[in-house]
This record gives sequence, structure tokens and C-alpha cells, in this order.
Amino acid sequence: MARIRVGLVGCGFVSELHMYAFRRVYGVDVEVAAVAARGDHIVEFARRHQIPRFYRSFVELIADRELDVIDICTPPSLHAEMIVAAMQAGKHVICEKPFAGYFGREGDKQPIGRHVPKGLMYERVLEEMDKTRAAIERTGKLFMYAEDWIYAPAVTKIAEIIKATRDKILFMKGEESHSGSHAAHAAEWAMTGGGSLIRMGCHPLSAVLYLKQVEAKARSETIRVASVSGDVGNVTAGLKPEERTYIKANPVDVEDWGTLTATFSDGTKATVFSGDMIMGGVRNLIETYTSGGSLFANITPNTHLMSYQTSEEKLASVYITEKVDRKTGWQYVCLEEEWTRGYLQEIQDFMECAATGRQPLSDLALAYETIKVNYAGYWAAEEGRRVVL
Repeated sequence: MARIRVGLVGCGFVSELHMYAFRRVYGVDVEVAAVAARGDHIVEFARRHQIPRFYRSFVELIADRELDVIDICTPPSLHAEMIVAAMQAGKHVICEKPFAGYFGREGDKQPIGRHVPKGLMYERVLEEMDKTRAAIERTGKLFMYAEDWIYAPAVTKIAEIIKATRDKILFMKGEESHSGSHAAHAAEWAMTGGGSLIRMGCHPLSAVLYLKQVEAKARSETIRVASVSGDVGNVTAGLKPEERTYIKANPVDVEDWGTLTATFSDGTKATVFSGDMIMGGVRNLIETYTSGGSLFANITPNTHLMSYQTSEEKLASVYITEKVDRKTGWQYVCLEEEWTRGYLQEIQDFMECAATGRQPLSDLALAYETIKVNYAGYWAAEEGRRVVL
């Protein structure tokens, strides 16, 4: 059995999901052998997950000769530099979303989300991604894009149906929304590369781009994104402090509401929406309307279990689902969230790829196209016109 040793960068929420998945990989002997992070939380994280080594710097981690794979779970502004450095150190790389973004350059007026034109951001992001892609390809190592949505069972079943029927996808509608991120960096463009549309909307966007390519392959067609239109806003800006009790969105220079529509070269459409003002738990949805039917994927929350409870105190240690402000009343309890959302299948695929050298389902091409279309949406929204790609 092949043995793969992983080094993890970061020890936040996503790292916990990845650790859960690493422990459940089958057919490959996987060990998370090291973790790196700057905060003191790393000590408890390493102890709890029985990770034998922890480092205070990324440089120390990638210098560890025993590691085969580096799993990057850091804020987006660090991704590109870490990807290239890890791969040049001879490691395969898993990188969380988003792959890239515009985080500012010397001389930019601050805050950049209000002052740097989105058309200029689009150009510079493409330049940066081209440089990163070239550096990746020169290493000969695997780049694995941690887009869990295309591994989610509901999405993989849609793909299976599209392959079998070879129906034409006429329209898709995707959404990820919730009541806002607790992370301080989510409020600033210079840290996250955008607001709700890239931080959450990148998931449904990757899913619709992936499904359209599944259709293209099944029908022996070539389909690309031909143009993008969009709209963004800060719909919570007018809230009084006392009205923000449950809504966590408090952006500095990013949007808390965003939508983009992609028009494909075959004339079909896909719309992606994301918002930071929607309470009641995270919404992860993909609707697919084809020439032969309709498919509605409600990834989370699901109806596996509905709960009505009256005591918050007694439920203190019980996880219900992501982004609910209370556990009492009627709740949709998410069972096996890591499986439902595709994290187990994603990490399984990546570990098999690291062991065998094959390319992952979620690859560099999907990572690149997602960011390209997302930033085209920002550009279109700012200028109030359709951007032709």
C-alpha cells in the first residue's frame, strides 16, 4: 500500500474538515505528519489530531523532507506564493479555494476594493495566474484544487445523469449564502480578493463550470464561457448596530451581495448568487434544467433529520449545521456533513492522485477558469455591462 505524508498549513475551520477526511482515506496509507501555523492554537490542534510535528513557519514545513504533499488552508492572499514555493520544494500541493485573486500592489489607493478599477484587477489577476500556472507546470508536481462541491454526491449524481442522457444543459442556478463570515479577513479585499461572490460564490461557480464541461464531453462538443454579466452590492450597509445581532457581515470594501451570469458559447446560461445576509444556516444549492429534465441539488442543509429542541444549554456540545445562530426550534440537522459536501471524496481523490500520479478531478484548469469568470463578473458589475471573454 502506498504511503503519503501530508503537511498542513493552517489550523482553522477548513483544516478541521480536511483532518476528518484524511483519517478516512482507504487504499492509501496517509499520515498528516506535520502542521504549520503562527498562532498558539497550533499546539492544541497538533495534540488533538495526534500530528507528530508542528512548525511556526511555512518555510520550515516545506523544508521537511519526509512530506510528500502540502495542504494549504490559509487566507487567500497567501495562496499563490505558497503554492509555487511548496511545489518548487518538490511537494504536491492541495490548495483551498480561491486559487488566486487581486490583493493589491504598491501604490494602490486604500482600501483597494473601493479604488482599484475591477477591469485592472481582472487583467492583473490573469497575469498572476498565468505566472503561477507556468511555475506549477515547470515543477512536474500535482496541483489539486480543493473544490469540494464537484465531489459532493448530489453534484456527482447530476454529472452521472448528464453523461448517461447526453441532454443539453439549458440553464443552471447556483447559490452559497449564509449570515456572514466570522473571519476578520473576510471584510477586506486585500486579504480575500473580493467579498461574498468569490468567498462563497466560487463554489457554485466551479460546479456549474464543471457540469458544463461534463455535458460538452458527453456530447463531443467544445463549450466555453463566452461572456459574463454581474451585479454586486452592500445591502447591510444601512443596518444600525443593534440590527446586526445575527448578521455577521460588516464589510470594509467588499460586497455582501453578489450575482453573476455566465453565457456559454452554445447560448446557454448559468447564474450564481451569494449573499452574507441570509439567516437560517448555510444554503448550498444547484439547479440544473436540461432538454430532458430538471435536477435540484440541495447539498446542505438536508432533510435527513429534523429536530425540534427547547434548551440551548443542553445542546452546547452538539453540532447541528454550519451558520445557524441557535440550536433550538425546528432545525435541519446535517448528518455526515463532510460526506454530503464532498470533503471525504475530494481528499480520497487527492491521495490516490499523489500515490499514482494521475490528475485530480478538481484540477488547475477548473481553478483558473473559476477565478477568471469571477473577476469578469466583478468587472461587469462595476461598469454595468457585459464582459466578453
